[in-house]
This record gives sequence, structure tokens and C-alpha cells, in this order.
Amino acid sequence: MASSSKVVDVHTHIYPPSYLSLLRSRTKVPYLLDLPDKDTPPRLIILPSDDDASIPPKSRGRPIDSSYSSVEEKLRFMDTHNIHTSVISLANPWLDFLPAEESVEWARTINDEMQVLCKINGHRLYAFATLPLSASPEAIVAEIVRIRQLNRIRGIILSTTALGSGLDDPALDPIWSALEELKMMIFLHPHYGLPPEIYGPRAAEYGHVLPLALGFPLETTIAFTRMWLSGVFDRFSALRILIAHAGGTVPYLAGRIESCVQHERHFPPQAHGHRGPVRDLTAVLRDNVWLDAVVYEETSVNAAVEMVGREKVMFGTDHPFFPPLRKGAKGWSSVQTNVAAVAAHKASNLIMGGNAVELLGLD
Repeated sequence: MASSSKVVDVHTHIYPPSYLSLLRSRTKVPYLLDLPDKDTPPRLIILPSDDDASIPPKSRGRPIDSSYSSVEEKLRFMDTHNIHTSVISLANPWLDFLPAEESVEWARTINDEMQVLCKINGHRLYAFATLPLSASPEAIVAEIVRIRQLNRIRGIILSTTALGSGLDDPALDPIWSALEELKMMIFLHPHYGLPPEIYGPRAAEYGHVLPLALGFPLETTIAFTRMWLSGVFDRFSALRILIAHAGGTVPYLAGRIESCVQHERHFPPQAHGHRGPVRDLTAVLRDNVWLDAVVYEETSVNAAVEMVGREKVMFGTDHPFFPPLRKGAKGWSSVQTNVAAVAAHKASNLIMGGNAVELLGLD
């Protein structure tokens, strides 16, 4: 693989105008709460725990300023951090909350809008599309086929619950089949976290630290492991998946997961005669999985590379999340920390951009 001097961000989000309009039209989670002070950013009420009448409106959920929706601000952020190209994706909670009869039209609207936003900005922006996951598998497959014709789309972003029952749901097979046949990358991203009681009675004192630092990675790990355990990668051996946040804890727990399968007496026998998946988890990680490098620490980047290979790890920022707490700061410490963690690796040129350019066919 040829290295590239371009820096490519494969994990960067946006809420396009049409999506903000959708959220503003709602009164149930998720919704956008506009405040009386027009100079104060609206609040995104994204989780049930955010929708608490005992919390002052200005403190509920997350403030959503223009950095979450403005392409101009996205490009300025990229310029500040010397990022040549970004592969943008709709941020959670995507369209999972919509009834089936609405989700297909909204997916088309948002995907077409993402195509236009990318196309008018030359070769600086590409996108992962959004699927109408509350619709029928047939409607979802139809949208996959349609977006394959959009020249700025490079794959799809997928939540850990998919159709609502997780990634081991047999009803997903037509969708896996379409994604495999069309060689479309799946960007697996968390949202739902873990049950709140896990964080204990003092969780509110710690803000979003426990859900984001631990809940998201463990949610991702469980979702992907269920996918592997159910034989998805045996049935669809050419499926390609990019896992957010360097795979959650998969790189660190892969050996333990495989050992538990090998020693599980009650694992139901499969039609092929094996107990559990035919392909080893290690083989699936090497052949089917890519990881972003959004882990902020050199040792963690090394673990990701060791697990999937130097040509399968790619830089990301998670913009516009994790902004500086200090107003007026030009550079983002979250990005600088991530860049430093990657720069310490001997394959840094590949991770920072070369891998994404080749894998996703970026100009």
C-alpha cells in the first residue's frame, strides 16, 4: 500500500439542516429544545435521562451550536488541524426513532443532502450514508442500492441495535448480503450505552464520563461480538466493517472472547457441526474489520494495529464532539492528543491518511 501525505478523518459527524428540522418538529426524545435566549444554543435532548423536568432547560442534554451543522465550520476545523479530507456521517441517534412509514423518506432526504454537501466542496468531503432501520428489510436494501449510485457516499453508518434486536438478528441477512455484494463499508457506532444503574447512584456527579468513556466502548464490543457469535461473518465472509473508537474493547478482549467460546459446553450446535462460529475471531478481525484510531493514547493505537494490521487503522477526530472547554481555543486538545498518539507509530502516514485514501477510493 502506498502511503499518503493527506490527513483523512474517517470519524467526523454532522447534523445537516434537514435533520435539525426533524428534531425541532418533535416533543419526545430525541428532540431539539430551543431556549428563550436566542443567543444561547439549543439543547439536544438525546437520551431519556436528559428529558428531566427537574433539570433547568439550559442544562438539559447537550448544547448544539453551529459547529454541529455548519459545513463552513467543519472546513475551518479541518484547516486548523491540517485535515485534507473528511468522511462525514450523521451523528447519533440517526433515524432509529422514526416509525417505518417515515424513515425511508427521511433517509433519502438526508442522504441526498449529504451527497450535495460533499459534492459542492470538491474532494474535501465524502460521507457515510444513513439507513431507514425502522423500515422493512426490503426498503432498507432498496436504499442501499440507491445510495450506491451517489458518488460521494463511501458506505453506511450503523447503530449497535440495527433493526432493534441487535446485530445477531437473522432479519439482517438481506441487508448484510446487499452490503457485501455492493462492497459497501459499514461504520459501526454506539449510541445506546449500558443500563444507567450500572454507573451507580453518584453517576450524575461525573457528567458524561462513564457513559462515553466506558458505556460506548462496551456497547460496541457487545454488539460486534454478538454479530460474530451468530455466524454473520461465516455467512458473509466478504463483509467489511469499520468499528468506532478503535473497536471498543475488542482488541483487548479478543483472546478472552475466543477462549470463552472454546470452553462453553452449552453453546448451541450449528448446522455446520461446529459449536459457535466457524471462523476464529482473530481471522475475522484480520480479514473483515477496520478500526478508527479515536483512542487518544499511543499504547491503545498500538493494540489496534497489532490486532487488525497496520493497513487497517485510520485516523478520526469525532468532531464536533469533545470541543475545548476554554472559549476561544483554536486547536482542539482532543485532536492534538489523537494526532500525537498516532504520530508515535511507525505506520503513522498510513494511519493518518494513506489507509483511508486507498480503502475508500478518495481523491
